Amino acid sequence: MTTPNQTMNNSSIRSILEKEKLNGNNFLDWYRNLRIVLRAEQKFYHLEEALPEAPANNATAAVRNAYNRRKNEQQEVACLMLASMIPELQKNLENLAAFDMLRELKVMFEQQAEQELFDTVRSFHACKQEEGQSVSSYVMKMKG
Repeated sequence: MTTPNQTMNNSSIRSILEKEKLNGNNFLDWYRNLRIVLRAEQKFYHLEEALPEAPANNATAAVRNAYNRRKNEQQEVACLMLASMIPELQKNLENLAAFDMLRELKVMFEQQAEQELFDTVRSFHACKQEEGQSVSSYVMKMKG
């Protein structure tokens, strides 16, 4: 059960995703923010694990309740993801669960991630410590 304080904290941390919706050019930043929000809400595992199959009809009430709780959380994560996207992406992904949605987004934006990695490696290799520059400022420059 969430307390009013947890709800307020969740609401304030979710504002990270509201600031800049996923638009196709900012996948890596959006994904980083999504991970922060879900880690704070202890729901990160929904991005890494698909929802298991529904329990059998003869399953115990505890098993059915646990499944329903997880299904509801999965739905909440999917809605959070959709709410933080531009409408064009929402239309394409609205019927997917959170795990499947993220897998689809990774395929869609794989090229962008590869380009960003290439740019980062290129910048790293071009980075040289200037004479008289402290090591700590040089390291900060390398981290970008």
